[in-house]
Formats: sequence, C-alpha cells, structure tokens
Amino acid sequence: MARRGIRRGGFWLLVLLGWALPLSASAAESTAKVYVILWFDTEDYLLPASDDAALHLAKFLSGEDVRATFKVVGEKARTLERRQRADVITALKKHEIGFHSNYHSTQPSPAMYLSQLGWDEGVREFDRREGPGRADIERIFGQAPTCYGQPGSSWGPQSYGAMSQWGMRVYLDAGNHVNLNDRPCYYCGVLNLYKLAYTLRADLNHPQELARAQERFAQARKELLAEGGGVVSIFYHPCEFVHKQFWDGVNFSRGANPPREKWKEPPAKSTEETRSSYQVFEEYIRFIKRFPEVHFITASEATKLYRDRARERRFSVDDVRAIAKAVGEEVGFQTHSDYALSASEVFALLNAYVAERPIDKLTVKNTPLGPTGRVPLMTETVTTDASQFQRTCRDVADYLDKHGRIPTVVWLGSRPVPPEAYLAALARIAQRQLNGEAMPDSIEIKPAKLAAAQYVSNDDPQKLWGWVIFPPGFRAPALMDLAKKQAWTLKPALLSKSD
Repeated sequence: MARRGIRRGGFWLLVLLGWALPLSASAAESTAKVYVILWFDTEDYLLPASDDAALHLAKFLSGEDVRATFKVVGEKARTLERRQRADVITALKKHEIGFHSNYHSTQPSPAMYLSQLGWDEGVREFDRREGPGRADIERIFGQAPTCYGQPGSSWGPQSYGAMSQWGMRVYLDAGNHVNLNDRPCYYCGVLNLYKLAYTLRADLNHPQELARAQERFAQARKELLAEGGGVVSIFYHPCEFVHKQFWDGVNFSRGANPPREKWKEPPAKSTEETRSSYQVFEEYIRFIKRFPEVHFITASEATKLYRDRARERRFSVDDVRAIAKAVGEEVGFQTHSDYALSASEVFALLNAYVAERPIDKLTVKNTPLGPTGRVPLMTETVTTDASQFQRTCRDVADYLDKHGRIPTVVWLGSRPVPPEAYLAALARIAQRQLNGEAMPDSIEIKPAKLAAAQYVSNDDPQKLWGWVIFPPGFRAPALMDLAKKQAWTLKPALLSKSD
C-alpha cells in the first residue's frame, strides 16, 4: 500500500502542477541546466547494517545511471576492509569517493583542536590527525578522494590549507561558517559547495511528505532555470536508512569520549521502516530524473562547471584599469564579464603591476591566502613618498612569491599599515600609471575595511556550534577571526554557460 501511495502521489503532483512529461517546448529548448550534486556522508562504522545500506544505495544509483559522491570516513573504510566487505567497496568505487574525516566524532573533533591553533600549525595538525584517513581511503578504494566535508558542524579554515596540499579541490558539505549569498564560491582557492540556497532532502521517515519534497525540488528547478542555471545539493547518510538515532550521538554527545569497548549501538529501524526509507529515496531520485535539463554531477564534475576562469586569463591594460577602478575603501571580491577575482588576487595583480611587472606577465596562477597574523589597527592617514612606496611594492611582491599569502603588515619603511589600506592606495597609484602619469611625490594611505569578511560568520554558539558532539559552551572566537582573515580569498564561483 505504501509503495502504491507514493507513486500515485508523485504522478498526480506532476499532473496538477503542469510538470508531467513531455515538458513545454520553451522549457525543452532552454539552454540553462540544473545540476544536482548528490552526496552521502558515509560514516557509521558501528552498525554492520549501515554497510548494507551503503551497498543498497550505490547499487540502486548505478542501476539508475546516477553517479553520487560518497564522502567516506577513514575508519569506515578500514572497517569495511576488516569486515571483508569487498562487495560494498566495489559498489562505492563505481561512484566518486570523497573524504569525511578520519574518525568523525571521537573527541576532539576538528573545530575543537583547530580552535587553539593558528594557520600553519593548524594545517599541520589537521594533516596529522586526518591525513591517515585520507591515505587509507585512497588505498582501499583505489582513487584519491576528490572532496572533503567536516563531521557535523566541526569546521575550521585550516582544513583548506591541508586540502590544497592533498590536491583536493572541492569543499562539499552544508553549514553556516562561510556564505556568499547562498551560492557556490571559492574560499582559500577551493570550490565551496557549502551554504547553498537549494539544499534539499525528502524526509525518509515520513513518506506522506514525499510529494511536498518533490514540489520543493520542482520550484528550485524553476528558479534556477530563470537564473540561467545552477546547482542543487542533496545529501543523506547511509546509516539514516537503518537506524533511528545517529551512531555518534549515542556515544559522544556533549563532549563524551568513552573507550571503544564501551561504545553502544544506536536503536535500529525495523525491516519495514528501512524498506519505506529506501522507497522514499528511490522515488525522489526517479522524480528528479524526469526533467531533461536536470543533470546529476559529482564533486570533480562541479570543478569543471565552476572552473576558475581568472586562472585562464591574460590580463589586458583595460582589464587592469577596470580592476584598479573597482577598488575602494570597502575591500572585497570583484566580478567582471566572465571571471571573478578575490581581494587577494586583486592585491597580487595590482602590486605586480605597480612593482613594474609587464602587463603581459600578469596572471592569476594561485589565490594568495589572507593574512594569518594580527593585522594592525589604523585610525589615521599615513603619508609616504614615491621612493618608499615603490620599494614597498617590490618587498610585497617578494613576500607574495615566498609565502603565498597577503602580508599581515605592510611596512612603509618603519610605518606599519594594514594590507587593505595599502591595497586601496595601490589601486589609486595603478590608475595614475595606467593613464600615463607618474607616481606622485607624496602618497596618502587611508584607513580601509575588509568588507568581504561579512560573508564569514561571527563566532555564534547557536549558529555554528550546535552539533550534539560539542561539549557544552564550546566557542571558537580565534578560529572564526582567522576564518574572516581568509575572506581575502573569497569570490563567487561562476557557472560556465558553455558547458
């Protein structure tokens, strides 16, 4: 009865809302596309039934010709190996494999140990703790994981530094720490599919609400097509299909960290409840597949659709003039015709130009990181001369080449200024030089603001740290301050319309 009811409801929803296939000619002829990234946090290494759930989902999706991204916990991969579940490993290998931390919820989780560290030490510690899990996943599945996403809401900016070292190009998850208008963005040089307007799910435990979930997807599709295309993020956990409570909440809530021999299994769903959950999911996927302009993608395929066109560009005089003109006292990213630049990329380009690098040599090979130290406060205008400014430009260019990040302090001789104030002055000088004028004898550096920092959340225990695993009262102000400094690297990820 339940199976028949779900199918009948989905059919009549299509008819009532005018979505029954075939679609209208105008929709069919549209060049805009909607991309669905379907991902699974594959984490539960307690219940053997969760292994079977991963197998069921992988095989169903392969049968539907849908490739998903399975973000696997390191210990989950090792558990599959110990249990000799070659069938599960083989089924998952037909999809794309991502990384979801080494142990997931054992204490301390990433945000906790990163909250006490700066950038460089934090990158090394993240690699020390999580890197072995990434390596085991590559060994067991025979493919390097393409993306990372944090356990729960245990996020930290230093993870991006480790990802870059690993060659991992996508941060795939859901959370509130970084949000650029609810759309895909680049942060620390990594494609962020994180806080998105269309993060959708069908409720596995309430089949009567499937029609409503289908309606939400159809509305998202309509809105994205009107924008010219975009991405929908859909996520689940294989263990959701077989348990009534998350495995980690049973054992690690509120900072608990019992020894392994005392871990408890979560309460399991009945056979009928599991069957119903599978049915809801399968009907939801089949519904989405009915739309010809909707395509399922994996994390690595997203990097092609949202590739960073600034890295392909040779900048012209007109480009540099437009870039310099767009810099003001509110420092942030820039969006031009078919490419975007982060504030750190603008900084590097303009500094290279004023430091007398030829226009035809100006490129964006990498996104410089933001400052990682304590940026000085500036309340008054600082004045310097042309000779000192030119020498500072060359020193900053060398700093960027050696360290790959924006300096915490820009030194005008013995005078320290914040990098955002220096950038605003740099842009004014660049505009003069582009117009054929000499650098003025006297140059003013005025206070400026990193406006891009508004897209990174303040330290908020309810918004950021509400995961049940955190100990009561957990806060991470220094972590989020460091994250805000990395807003220098933030910019929109633009969808390639030709793909």
